[in-house]
Amino acid sequence: MDDLRDTSSALAYGADLLRGECVRLRATTDADLDALVDWWRRDDAAVLQQGGVQHRPVASVREMFQAWSRNDSPGGAGYSIDDEEGRLIGHATLWGGNLPARVATFAIMIGPDAVGRGYGTDATRTMLRYGFDELGLHKVELRVWAFNTRALRAYEKAGFVREGVRRAVAFHGGRFHDEVLMGVLAEEFAANR
Repeated sequence: MDDLRDTSSALAYGADLLRGECVRLRATTDADLDALVDWWRRDDAAVLQQGGVQHRPVASVREMFQAWSRNDSPGGAGYSIDDEEGRLIGHATLWGGNLPARVATFAIMIGPDAVGRGYGTDATRTMLRYGFDELGLHKVELRVWAFNTRALRAYEKAGFVREGVRRAVAFHGGRFHDEVLMGVLAEEFAANR
């Protein structure tokens, strides 16, 4: 975290808090919800986000994004992700980071047109910086299907380490798949900035 020694340094910290190298995190608006819901409900995205491809009603998914984005809990936050041009490209959230443990869970979704451009890694690093520097989290963890190699690489680039495996807990394509547990501690993230 930056050294907040005067008004100027505090203003600079606030201005950069939700900015990455190529993304900006911002409050989710009603205008974002249609795209977020559409991305979540795509069959190809569902296999990466959920333990089974089951379509939830639009209203239910809409409510989920609204709940993740309320930012009314001290142990979590949710933001829409914009690219350098200000276009919506995804959503990221932290939840459950309450006292005393201050361990939050992280989830991110990048829209199909923005995948493979480094936005996910940058948004993940930005959310981690926010979680550690502003929410006072001690650890951030996540779960990802073992076959989601693209996400595994992005999370490792952002600083997560593999902590374990839940064997055969997802069923896709007629067989069972593992889930990888990953985490990063505040001091690990700070050491790799």
